[in-house]
Amino acid sequence: MINLIINQTQDSLKDTELVERKGIGHPDTICDAIAEKCSQNYSLYFYNKYKKFAHHWFDKVMLIGGESKIDFGVAEIIKPYKIIVAGKCVKKFNNEEVPLMDIFKMSCKQVLENCLTGFDIEKHLIIIDETVDHQGAGRKSSRYRPENIGDLVTIDSSNLVSNDCNLLSSHFPLTKLENMVLDIERYINGKKFKKLFPQTGWDVKVIGLRNKHDYELLVNIPILASFVNSLDEYTSVIADVKKHLAFYLEENYTENIKLNINPQDKTNNPYLTVLGSAADTGDVGVVGRGNRINGLITPMQSMSIEAPAGKNPLDHTGKIYGLLTKQLAQLIAERTGTHVELHVYTYKEAPIKQPAQVIVNIRNGSVSELEVQEIRAIIEKGFNSIDDVIESFIFSDVTLW
Repeated sequence: MINLIINQTQDSLKDTELVERKGIGHPDTICDAIAEKCSQNYSLYFYNKYKKFAHHWFDKVMLIGGESKIDFGVAEIIKPYKIIVAGKCVKKFNNEEVPLMDIFKMSCKQVLENCLTGFDIEKHLIIIDETVDHQGAGRKSSRYRPENIGDLVTIDSSNLVSNDCNLLSSHFPLTKLENMVLDIERYINGKKFKKLFPQTGWDVKVIGLRNKHDYELLVNIPILASFVNSLDEYTSVIADVKKHLAFYLEENYTENIKLNINPQDKTNNPYLTVLGSAADTGDVGVVGRGNRINGLITPMQSMSIEAPAGKNPLDHTGKIYGLLTKQLAQLIAERTGTHVELHVYTYKEAPIKQPAQVIVNIRNGSVSELEVQEIRAIIEKGFNSIDDVIESFIFSDVTLW
């Protein structure tokens, strides 16, 4: 039986709240997406070829931004991006080299073509492989240097143990401000908005502030330099974008929302890019520095600092429990009608289905004895269904940012 503690707590967000989201074109978010896509494609390579999986870590992806020539009406990448993929993996099996560079290139292409405008992988990107197959203390040599098919693994959590000490947190439901921040970034980087405003780039950052019942959204939106030929055109685009977003918020929310678009424009420093990201001008991105699994950065609420993207989906509990904790918090909140905060702790070599501790905080509410039993049943079922979580990383498109 799982060691479970249920507490009743008070709301820490009564008067003030701050929330942030880094959009899909932000260098940090790009790194998360590429790392996870590398993990998925690597897993699928082994599954399609051997119906088994190889251990791997691609969670140390770094993006080194390029150099650009940018001005009004002028947009050219003159020095390409660099993607460094660092981590550990099986590099050779069955007397065949694993086509790592092909996997990395495909993964980068799948991500970058969907979060940059005019991206050309042959012109705009250099990929550097810094992965190794070295062994850690206490690990069998077959983990990263398998000798036969029996050294590869199948998805069977009954025989798996956690390969690290991990602490995960999640909460549900999201607050009004959290939903607002998520929604506005996804709308700006969605198909409808991009069709209306093709001049806009993808490195959108949204910061939300709530002071009691007053809301403010600060939104930074890059503009593609090739679409605007003067400061007046740039200013006109920003004005149209602000008017459109103000209408969108008015149509979808009843709250009093102040909207602030590209405040840096006041310094006569327009946000111009070539492909739509600050990486065009040398900004650097790293896995784990951006959004948490729920897509947000919520410093005024409990949140995990785990960087799950690219980690081994087979036995890394920081990744597996991260997604499961998010799912369980939602299930418990929907069943009890309360605001739930869920924490899970485990240690290295603990059975994956048996975390060391699960803590459920019921915020501003209470639960009956019957609901306590239902909460336990939800948690027990979740941890007994770990295989489904692992499979989702490999066979579905799970978003961890």
